[in-house]
Amino acid sequence: MKRLFGSVRARATVGATLVVALALVAAGAAVLLSLRASLIDQADTQAESAARKVAAKLAVDGRYAKLDLPEGEDNPVQVVNEKGKLVAASEDLEKVTGTGVSDVHPDPEPRKPGPSSKSSANPSSKPSQKPTQKPTQKPTETDDDADDSDDDSAEDSDDSESEAAEDRKEAAEDAAEEAAGGDADSLEPGQISDKTRTGEGSARVDGETQDYRFATVRVDTGSKGELTIHAGSPLTAEQSAVTTALTAMLIGFPVLLVVIAGVTWLVTRRALRPVDAIRAEMAAITASEDLARRVPEPDTHDEIARLARTTNETLAALQSSVERQRRFVADASHELRSPIASLRTQLEVGEAHPELLDVPGAVQDTVRLQELAADLLLLARLDAGEKPGQGRVDLAALAREELSQRPGDRVAVTTSLEGAEVAGSRGQLARVLGNLVTNAQRHTRSRVTVTTRADGAWAVLEVADDGDGVPPEERERIFERFVRLDDARSRDEGGAGLGLAIARDVAARHGGTLTVDDALEGGAVFVLRLPREV
Repeated sequence: MKRLFGSVRARATVGATLVVALALVAAGAAVLLSLRASLIDQADTQAESAARKVAAKLAVDGRYAKLDLPEGEDNPVQVVNEKGKLVAASEDLEKVTGTGVSDVHPDPEPRKPGPSSKSSANPSSKPSQKPTQKPTQKPTETDDDADDSDDDSAEDSDDSESEAAEDRKEAAEDAAEEAAGGDADSLEPGQISDKTRTGEGSARVDGETQDYRFATVRVDTGSKGELTIHAGSPLTAEQSAVTTALTAMLIGFPVLLVVIAGVTWLVTRRALRPVDAIRAEMAAITASEDLARRVPEPDTHDEIARLARTTNETLAALQSSVERQRRFVADASHELRSPIASLRTQLEVGEAHPELLDVPGAVQDTVRLQELAADLLLLARLDAGEKPGQGRVDLAALAREELSQRPGDRVAVTTSLEGAEVAGSRGQLARVLGNLVTNAQRHTRSRVTVTTRADGAWAVLEVADDGDGVPPEERERIFERFVRLDDARSRDEGGAGLGLAIARDVAARHGGTLTVDDALEGGAVFVLRLPREV
């Protein structure tokens, strides 16, 4: 598994595919919910329209025995009186749930007895009155008898007593709610209620069962009292639309995810191709140890192009560092070879001819060799990142102490010292001062001046001479290692070319700078700036 997802390409493809999949699922769910809500609102509107049409007819006529109700499965209708009795229903309605009234066979409308039926005593009139006795007695039955007769007349065995009881309970709760709010929503004769209640249920019409949205509207007919109309609108269109949309999503989403995964894989592969080229070139550079080679830079302005440029800059810096180290080793070997060869020659001559042994010369070569070894060791420590100490050093006191230990200088050193404390290594700063004074003694004619002062946040140490100065084009090169401007002078007089390089490195390690400029009286002035210890 780790090998499978070990590449950036694979992880990017999987991540993009998962994100898109989650987005598609969320968007699909939102679309389905929105579509279903919209279609349900449409069904509610249709059901309310059908209910209000029936209510309008009842408000005008008031008779529901010959009420022209909608036919078919589009809008099954139930009309219920104030007592919760079904007084009218769609002709093909066989079963209904969700309206609170489970009856589907309305009670016949009771007739008022005429004057002839009351005064006539002719026995021959009795047979003609029989058909009218049954419908007049029907409404006098109790609620339980009416419910039982409705259960017996149902064409399907699914109309159980529990369903009827539940429907009666819902109807009773609805009636109680209407009674509680009757004062706020009382109707005048012929008036239709502005409020419409909606709900969901099912109905069987002409042998076919479907889900419906039912709208409930109340109307006051005056002579018949207040009636409640339940009209339904089928949810077939909503269910069909949602099913079709869901099927399209189940088919389209996987195809879309496959396309997105493929495109992401190809695009990532193309984007990472320069990275593979950079990796291959770096592997070749490592194997060949040829730091002059460079990685290819793509012709783009993206992160990979910046990575390639940074890599080449790193390679260039590494090449420069390696070449500098090689030159350092070569120059150090060359500088060490001269005193060692001179010292060996003197010792060999002294061994063969003791009277010709130049002891002072041998001592001078040994001292020079010792100083060179010390300089090389200090440079090695600086290159290794050795940090200076955090002691407090007063530059004025340091200058007095170091200059007092140089009685052999060919030119006397004049001073102008003001106290300025810095944080750092006393030994390293003393080496800087010594190297600068030694360099000034080599090039001065008659005067060397050492000055210390505080300049704002900086402590300044200046060493000036009245020699020929340093040409502007050479003022940076003199701080490189083993660089001597006067190549013709003897090594004994010119030194190894490490003093100024060591001084600048120590200044940089202490957070300061070392520069060279023209002195006011001619010659060169070396300026060391270090942050003050406040």
